[in-house]
Amino acid sequence: MHKVLASLVALVAATSGALSPALAQQAVASLETSRVVIAPPQNALARTIKDGLSAAYYSATRDTTAYNEAQRLYFLYGERHFDPIWLSQDASGAISFSPAAEKIVALFRTADTEGLRPSDYLTPDIDLSRAKSGDPAALAALETAFSRATMRYANHIHNGRIRPQSVSENLDIQPKKIDEAALLERLAKSDDPASILAELEPKHPEFLALKQALANFGKTDTARPTPIAEGAVLRPGGTDARVPAIRERLKLTALGSNSYDDMLVSAVKSFQESQGLGVDGIIGPATVAALNGGSATRREDILANMERWRWMPSDLGKFNVFVNIPEFRLAVNRDGHEEYTTRVVVGTTKNQTPIFSDNIRHLVVNPFWNVPSSIIRGEIAPAVMRNPGYTDAKNMDLIYNGSVVSPWQVNWSQVSSTNFPFRVRQRPGPGNSLGQIKFLFPNKHDVYLHDTPSKSLFARSYRAFSHGCIRVQNPFEFADALMANEPNISGASLEAMFGPNEKWVNPQTSIPVHLAYFTLRVDGDGTIRSYGDVYGHNEKLIAAMGLNAAPAPAIIAETSPIADDLSP
Repeated sequence: MHKVLASLVALVAATSGALSPALAQQAVASLETSRVVIAPPQNALARTIKDGLSAAYYSATRDTTAYNEAQRLYFLYGERHFDPIWLSQDASGAISFSPAAEKIVALFRTADTEGLRPSDYLTPDIDLSRAKSGDPAALAALETAFSRATMRYANHIHNGRIRPQSVSENLDIQPKKIDEAALLERLAKSDDPASILAELEPKHPEFLALKQALANFGKTDTARPTPIAEGAVLRPGGTDARVPAIRERLKLTALGSNSYDDMLVSAVKSFQESQGLGVDGIIGPATVAALNGGSATRREDILANMERWRWMPSDLGKFNVFVNIPEFRLAVNRDGHEEYTTRVVVGTTKNQTPIFSDNIRHLVVNPFWNVPSSIIRGEIAPAVMRNPGYTDAKNMDLIYNGSVVSPWQVNWSQVSSTNFPFRVRQRPGPGNSLGQIKFLFPNKHDVYLHDTPSKSLFARSYRAFSHGCIRVQNPFEFADALMANEPNISGASLEAMFGPNEKWVNPQTSIPVHLAYFTLRVDGDGTIRSYGDVYGHNEKLIAAMGLNAAPAPAIIAETSPIADDLSP
């Protein structure tokens, strides 16, 4: 099949069924940023396909899913003279649906095994009887509808079917690219199109383990436990209607009692220790989430976490840092195995840590803390206007036009919180909110990993107390693990830099870092562990996916955060 290169301008002038002026203008504008190949149709069926694609492209509202699909299809078919991909014609003129297309239809029918919905691809316009009708318009509609469904399936299996930002703008995740034209050509020529599409599926071990858990879901005759409901924090000696269910989950007797007695407290502490939680006997959101793991895991949670794995980069990096927000935990991984792990504190539900991937490029010892404008407006500006001594007490500087100014020389009657002309930074020192080291991966959210002087929060099971940055429990142990590939940098060499002056250290190689959000994690032995939906992303995704799950109550912190904690 040869290809003829022709500009859209020439096509409008020279071919039948030309683009409308408005559509031509849009298409020509596209040529300014990318090379578009459009070849004229060479037979009646190809002209019918072109007319149908032109109509779909022109009638769709710009920047909608329908518009984007129509545009991609128009240019894709335009490269091949609008010849069909899935329909073939024999010497007698009979038209049939290709064997590859039949195999892809079979794949659509089993999309639920991938955590997808067959109905998204087996749409009413995929009517195989059209292939035998001989009507050009019907054949063209079937051809383009099938390509559209195949592209949709490929994107769903590779990137997920829900746009992350529709769940929350804090999910700063961009779709991975697919060469759709090359993919459709490969599929059309393949004897095994399923294996080609399988190349787009995530290869992450936890995704594959969740896929297996989905396949096994409901296969046993054992009754699946009803998930323990969220609710107020339950402390020893209290009473709660959930106590009988918790007793049953931990295989204790006296199921009818609502009293949180000593026997149950002991069982809860043993359970918390086995899960790596704070062993305090307090039943808060982290403990409830852990109780809801294993055999109590909901199918909806499996599907939602599979979707989020599809959002992740295909390659996390052979050596990487992985922070799972619901788990309040950081891990350094090499070749898929954890080399180091530590606890972290993440953003509050009001000041959420964003979800995205980047690269750690710098380490800063004795850091200044350049206070974000949101914290200046909401907290520091009102405090310093009430008491000019506030900044000195917090070891902070006011910066105006690049110079430090004394708060005692400012006429505060002329300043407001909304019109605050100063930047604020906190000087290096033992009380600095960033502690003695920070780990930078420059990003638009201005978040990073850092030390903290507020060590007591790490003892809690629920650790969402920051302004969005991630506090690391053992930062110099982490630095030592992080710099394992750097011959001249170690935790000890960084500690030797302690002092009053900020010092930047630049590793030879940047390190991938992933701020992720998984409410289910799968151990090497296949055990599923469950974590609290601290920001509500999981339940919102379940709703967006159209899954039937009872909405979970909002997460309630186990203990109140420190009122004057300005740390990022």
